[in-house]
Amino acid sequence: MKELAIIHKVFDQNLELLPEKAVYWMEKKTLIVGDLHFGKAGHFRKSGIPVSELIHSKDYLILSKIIKNYLPSRVIFLGDLFHSDYNAGWTYFYKWIQEYSHIQFQLVLGNHDIIASQLIQIKNLDILDRIDEPPFSLTHIPEPSQLYNIAGHIHPAIRLIGKGKQSVQLPCFIFGGHNAILPAFGSFTGTATIQAKPGDQVYAIADKQVIKVK
Repeated sequence: MKELAIIHKVFDQNLELLPEKAVYWMEKKTLIVGDLHFGKAGHFRKSGIPVSELIHSKDYLILSKIIKNYLPSRVIFLGDLFHSDYNAGWTYFYKWIQEYSHIQFQLVLGNHDIIASQLIQIKNLDILDRIDEPPFSLTHIPEPSQLYNIAGHIHPAIRLIGKGKQSVQLPCFIFGGHNAILPAFGSFTGTATIQAKPGDQVYAIADKQVIKVK
């Protein structure tokens, strides 16, 4: 286990929760990343809002660092890889993924993944509606399943209140009895405050480390 990460077990499978807001499925040598929203800066620029593409560069650097440290044989994008229709951000992604031709990438389609199929014909990128790989079912939007569902979409965060009633909102991983929700990987995404249910296990990300808070 890398420093500052934490392991959560589901059906004897070891999921390493990374402070970079990703999951490494140890038994499968698989990195799972949700909600990157690449190209969102370009989408805003098309609307006349000046947002620099550099906002995504940080995410690419972090993702590349994780791949270098963990050497996964597979990377699963858990939906909303690209924020909108085609723009210059996709060209950058295309060049980036070519650097990892030895790795198999899989994209579980999210509601924002609307690029025409002819633009995403990349040799080492499979496009799927869902991945059912026992004991897990991987989808973008949380769905009921006979398998344990792992999803994204919600961009979960938890609000923690201190003794002086000061509060902080932190991105988090949520593991319930039948499903898990991953935090959004992209830095240009925002979060949605969730209320943990009884029995949920919640891991917040703070100061570049993963901390179990519930």
